[in-house]
Amino acid sequence: TVRTIALYELDRQDDLDHLSTVYLPPLSAPGSLSTYQDVVARLRAPDGCPWDREQTHQTLRTHLLEETYEVLEALDADDMDKLKEELGDLLLQIFLHAQIANENGDFKMSESVQVAVEKLVRRHPHVFGEETVESPEEVLRAWEQIKRAEKAARGEQFVSMLAGINKALPALSQALEMQRRVARVGFDWPAAAPVVSKVSEEMDEFINAPSAENRQAELGDLLFSLVNLARWYEIDPESALREANARFARRFGAIEQHAARVGTPLEEMTLEQMDALWEAAKTDEKAAAED
Repeated sequence: TVRTIALYELDRQDDLDHLSTVYLPPLSAPGSLSTYQDVVARLRAPDGCPWDREQTHQTLRTHLLEETYEVLEALDADDMDKLKEELGDLLLQIFLHAQIANENGDFKMSESVQVAVEKLVRRHPHVFGEETVESPEEVLRAWEQIKRAEKAARGEQFVSMLAGINKALPALSQALEMQRRVARVGFDWPAAAPVVSKVSEEMDEFINAPSAENRQAELGDLLFSLVNLARWYEIDPESALREANARFARRFGAIEQHAARVGTPLEEMTLEQMDALWEAAKTDEKAAAED
């Protein structure tokens, strides 16, 4: 008989003798995905890493989200060395989930990859089939049509274009994806100028809201309109807000450093003093960017 066992289990077999043959397959290259998968499986083995062994799909949720945002930070910084590292860390989360699914008998990593490959081929008939498209916009429209056809084939009688938008996405990203989808069927402003006017209109409605409850609703409409404006100018609003947060942190950090150098608590500084330091930090940033 032929059976497959892990190498570390070899000395624990009671039925092996001088007539037994051990076959070791070639070791995968250190940079291959199969090697990564083997390492993760080893970490999850009974005598592997205690931390990795106790993880579940649910306990890994936070880590998956953190690693995703670290990839985004590397992209925002245009740091390719950091991106290389963070993509590897994100892959670890993917392989851990796949390994847990394999151990539970749910699916194997190869099956997940097969589903992804089949989906890509099916949704790109202009590449792998006979259809032709003239623009990226046509590709996206065809993609949505194929998705709706797939869902209809599964018995879903009515499938909204907005179905399937990940509710775990940040709200700005959800709004952007909604607007992109409906724009593909023509539900969109004819130009950017009316969007600017809409933002002004929503701002007026926010300021003049008759109650706190109405003001919250109007703020939501205002934010939605700002996301639409960002889409028209091909700006990712989530990235823009992250960059604004980073700028704020840097500039306020400069105020804190100055306060520490002169020995003055922030609480004892006037708003005018802090504002002057803020403007100085902005000037320094612009000068550094021009160098």
